[in-house]
Amino acid sequence: MNKKYLAVAMLATISIVQAMAQKNNVSVVKVAGQNKIDVIIGKTYFTSFLYPDSLEKPVLYPIATVEGTIVTRVFPLNPKLNDPTDHPHHIGMWFNYENVNGLDFWNNSYAISKEKKDVYGWVKTDKISETTSGDKGVLSYHANWVNQKQEVLLEETTKLEFSQVGHKRVIDRVTTLTADMPVTFNDAKDGLLGLRLAHELQIPNDKDQKFTDDKGIVTIVKGGTDKQANGNYITSEGKMGNDAWSTRAAWCKVFEKMGNDSVSIVIIDHPSNPNYPTFWHARGYGLFAANPLGEKIFTNGKSTKNLHLEKGQSVTFRYRVVIDEGKNSICEAQIKKFMDEFVGKPQ
Repeated sequence: MNKKYLAVAMLATISIVQAMAQKNNVSVVKVAGQNKIDVIIGKTYFTSFLYPDSLEKPVLYPIATVEGTIVTRVFPLNPKLNDPTDHPHHIGMWFNYENVNGLDFWNNSYAISKEKKDVYGWVKTDKISETTSGDKGVLSYHANWVNQKQEVLLEETTKLEFSQVGHKRVIDRVTTLTADMPVTFNDAKDGLLGLRLAHELQIPNDKDQKFTDDKGIVTIVKGGTDKQANGNYITSEGKMGNDAWSTRAAWCKVFEKMGNDSVSIVIIDHPSNPNYPTFWHARGYGLFAANPLGEKIFTNGKSTKNLHLEKGQSVTFRYRVVIDEGKNSICEAQIKKFMDEFVGKPQ
């Protein structure tokens, strides 16, 4: 090969590498005048971080695949035809808990009347610490877990890292909670990392369900007649469908067809998390959650996990979420690769 040809070939290779890097460049951009930060990969939307106090907690909403398929339910922020209207506190992906010193952070929403709000808590974001764009996008924030008197129970610092590998998009979350007073996470069902799935990823249901149209009109669909839901779960321990609920596993995947492609979402637990491997609060109606602190209900009372922090003590939770769309669902070997990288990643 002559030197001229070699030089041209090298320049072409560099150009291809640069183009690929640009294609997967992650932009983390604050939206002017709103409590909203958009995450864009290349020129394609990924998700938004929403943090107005009116949502009762910060959320990632909606979440899209590399092909633009929305994998999270859009109700209640943007209702559409045949979108389930249950559990209005299920918005995109979030992180909170049902019972912290008796306060319910998980179930708080606009649907709770003012006179009942005193038994619910807020996660209020007060500082965006970092927004960095590049090969990987980074968003860090500080929030306070507060009661109705605005007393702080916990201070939260969270780092969200966004990236893309081929057709697979990745969200790495590291959350540290520090107690401002003695705090107990009383063993409860609803927690900790939650994600509400799009209608298509629900497991087919034989029970009646509520749906809304694009004008907000609610209708009831009789059990067994919902043709849109076609999802399934599988865990690292081989539990499938509704049998995944209440079991322990290092990861859990929901998957099925959306349009012409196979869509998958995998949540990966981290060995450093309390009570590893987590219990899966994975419901057929579309709630996909990892809850290491709900041991009592998940074991039918055989054991209990009440996590206690004295003032100044901290606890850290780490999760990786992989969102895939393509001809085939992400396989176990690929999940293991993502898991091994996550576990070995410097913290």
